[in-house]
Amino acid sequence: MSIASPRPILLLGAGKIGFAIALMLERSGDYSVLVADQDPVRLRAVAELGCETRQISDDDSLARCIEGRYAVVNALPFHRAIAVAGLCAKAGVHYFDLTEDVASTHAIQSLAEDARSVLMPQCGLAPGFIGIVGNALARRFDTLLDLRMRVGALPRYPSNSLRYNLTWSTEGLINEYCNPCEAIVDGQLTSVPALEGYETFALDGVEYEAFNTSGGLGTLPATLVGRARNVDYKSVRYPGHCGIMKLLLNDLRLRDRRDLLKEIFEAAIPTTEQDVIVIQASASGRRNGRLEEESYPVRIFGADVDGHRLSAIQLSTAAGICAALDLVAQGVLPQRGFVGQEAIDLEAFVHNRYGRVYAGKPLALAGKAMAADR
Repeated sequence: MSIASPRPILLLGAGKIGFAIALMLERSGDYSVLVADQDPVRLRAVAELGCETRQISDDDSLARCIEGRYAVVNALPFHRAIAVAGLCAKAGVHYFDLTEDVASTHAIQSLAEDARSVLMPQCGLAPGFIGIVGNALARRFDTLLDLRMRVGALPRYPSNSLRYNLTWSTEGLINEYCNPCEAIVDGQLTSVPALEGYETFALDGVEYEAFNTSGGLGTLPATLVGRARNVDYKSVRYPGHCGIMKLLLNDLRLRDRRDLLKEIFEAAIPTTEQDVIVIQASASGRRNGRLEEESYPVRIFGADVDGHRLSAIQLSTAAGICAALDLVAQGVLPQRGFVGQEAIDLEAFVHNRYGRVYAGKPLALAGKAMAADR
């Protein structure tokens, strides 16, 4: 479903995820994209896609860019979410972001109470898609007992002791490993510590570990409290990763020196574009008097999109936020106030031209299918 006329969009951030978002929106033909960033080198890369660009350095110049736009898509670090959302609410412009930060999301919820536009944070992979599929699984049961969300952005060919490569925001990764994690335990909304709740499982013959990390569930626990016995989210890694992270964060107290930890990670852990997204969502409960379980497993690989190579994390994260924007623009979602990911119908999402990557299908932009690796 396309949009009647191109909508003017402001995209904030021209990093790896921002580049992927700019590519997807510009190639759709339905959006006119202005990309703003501090880095002129990054801006030159998105300008080559045909996007308008602007170098900004303060909130005054940002506010001028926001004025008159249909929506702002925020791909900046999580600590900019509240300020940008506030400017959008004041201007009556729709707002979308990728934050995993729980405090930022709660603040944006408060901003949205009197907003004339949509404020929709957490539109990526996790939080984001995992809340959509989790809520869809939950609704399939007369009585929901346990809902388990497991997500990993992993290197396909790990070669170091951590068995991990940097694939997205280092700040966001550290935030997830250090902050408390929301969950429902025995029917009560509660907080559980990151890096705990250790478990192992196998998917398609590959062994994984999983453990608590912060922010992945978005607003889903608040939505399901009173309806579910247990709801939790854990990050998926290859075996051995969690133990090393506990050594670094707890024994060496690097959780208290996050700037140093970021510097160490970015100096010592290579990035990779050879990655895979692993999703394993499952729910159990009673349906028609019987105890049953359903799962939603999927793996997402990188793809070539109109001659540009996108990693799996670029593809999945950008697809999530672009699909959310699409569904608001098409009138499928509410047109004002706070919108959580669980407001999105799973079928509507995976049939969207962007969201279809979460069903293992290629993007479909301007009549062209963009095939993914296998």
